[in-house]
Amino acid sequence: MRYLVLSDIHANLEALESTLAAAGEWDAVLVLGDLVGYGADPNAVIGRVQSLPNATIIRGNHDKVGAGVETVESFNHLARHAISWTSTELTAANRDWLAAMRAGPALIDDLVEICHGSPFDEDAYIFDELDARRGVVASQRPVCLYGHTHVPAIFKYDGELSAIGPPRGPRHRLTLEPKAKYLINCGAVGQPRDGDPRAAFGLLDTESRTLTVLRVAYDVHTAQAKIISAGLPEVLAQRLAIGR
Repeated sequence: MRYLVLSDIHANLEALESTLAAAGEWDAVLVLGDLVGYGADPNAVIGRVQSLPNATIIRGNHDKVGAGVETVESFNHLARHAISWTSTELTAANRDWLAAMRAGPALIDDLVEICHGSPFDEDAYIFDELDARRGVVASQRPVCLYGHTHVPAIFKYDGELSAIGPPRGPRHRLTLEPKAKYLINCGAVGQPRDGDPRAAFGLLDTESRTLTVLRVAYDVHTAQAKIISAGLPEVLAQRLAIGR
C-alpha cells in the first residue's frame, strides 16, 4: 500500500493542488486534520479533500473550532481572527461535515496509525523527546503519523528514543526498521513553520517499508493575495513566504 500523507492544509488551496500534482501515484490518502484556518479557501479545500478517493480523514483543532464544536479560548489573537472569519465563510454543509469529522488517533492497518496532535491527546503537541516518549507509549502501531506542529520531525524508538534528521530538503527518505517504533511528522501542506515555505507532505510505502518526506513549491503569491483580499491579517500572508 502506498499512502499519501497530508496534514495542516489550513485552507491553502494553491499548496494543496501543487502537493497533489507532485505526489504521483498513491493507493490511499491519510489526512491528519486542520483543513481550515489561516487561509482564504476553506470551502474549496474541503471540497478538494472530499473528492480524494480512499481517504481517511481525522479532525484538527482548527476544524473543531471552525465548526463550532469547541470555542476559540485556546487560540491566540491571529488564530482567533482567522477562524472567526472561517466560520462565517463556511457553507452550512461544510460546517456540518467538519463537525462530524472523526477524532484521532485512527488505526489504519497493522503498521500505521494517525493522529493530529499526539496518540495520547488529539490537541497535544509533540515538540521534543519528552513529548515523543509519551507518544511512543500511547501509540498502538509501529508507525504513528502526526501533525499539528507544522514542522517535519522523526522520532525512533528501538529500546532508546532518538530524533532522526530533522527532515530537510526536497526529499528525505527513511527506511523503517522492523523492530523499531516511529513517530513521524511529514510537515504542513499549507502552513510550513520550519523556515522552508514549500508545501510539505509524505509518501509511505508499506511494501518497501519506506517513508519519504517531500517539499514542493506552490503559487505563494496567489495564496497571499487571497488572504489580503479576504480582509484577514496581513501577517498571515507574509508568513507563507518565509515558512514561519
